[in-house]
Amino acid sequence: MHKIYDLITSVERTLGILVDPEKMGFEEVSAFAKALSLNSSRIIKKFDVDQIVLLVGGSTMENVDFDKWTQHLRGSTKLPIILFPGSHKQVSSAADAILYLNLISGRNPDYLIGEQVAAAYKVQEARIEVIPTAYLLLDGKNESAVARVSNTTPMSQQDIDEVVKTALAGQFMGNKLIYLEAGSGAKQPVTDEIVKAVQQRVNTPTIVGGGLRTKQAIKSKFDAGARMVVVGTAIEENLSWLDI
Repeated sequence: MHKIYDLITSVERTLGILVDPEKMGFEEVSAFAKALSLNSSRIIKKFDVDQIVLLVGGSTMENVDFDKWTQHLRGSTKLPIILFPGSHKQVSSAADAILYLNLISGRNPDYLIGEQVAAAYKVQEARIEVIPTAYLLLDGKNESAVARVSNTTPMSQQDIDEVVKTALAGQFMGNKLIYLEAGSGAKQPVTDEIVKAVQQRVNTPTIVGGGLRTKQAIKSKFDAGARMVVVGTAIEENLSWLDI
């Protein structure tokens, strides 16, 4: 119980590699996962992190057997697999845990409670660890798939106080993690100033993702106080980005 949450909170720096089943086929993800596992020690050293985990999910999931895909990934790696679902359909017993997201930056009831209710039995039957996670979508200066699918407006990164209050509310509602997201392929990642401001007020460990494409950008988020930093688009565009 709480194995993955404890794993994340037991160290200072976790690198999350986000893989989207819609953007990576069976053969491709199998080869990538095996190479990632074989080179994990070198990658950990290169990015100066304590560990690597895999996040699986996407804003949409058309024409993909999510459970079968995740089962295939499970057979290709021993790295921890954490579901990062875009809907109630993205649940699989092949994962180790699921970030049970609630989109508290928006006011769409479907993503505050609707999708969570729809997924409840599936998650219970999958018997995977559940990690309640407050999800804040911030303006990354591009139209993100999350904003489009959830029909919510990203929070302005200029209004730092509002972001901090929202994150703090997420903590008070019992969430175990705070996820600050600028959106896939963001032109403006979550600023270090926001990460620092959240950490000054919020005790809950923070995850940061969206638009991070360089080693220095990743390092700056850790230095600002993030417990986990997530990279996705950079790898989707160039599978050798990790130099594996």
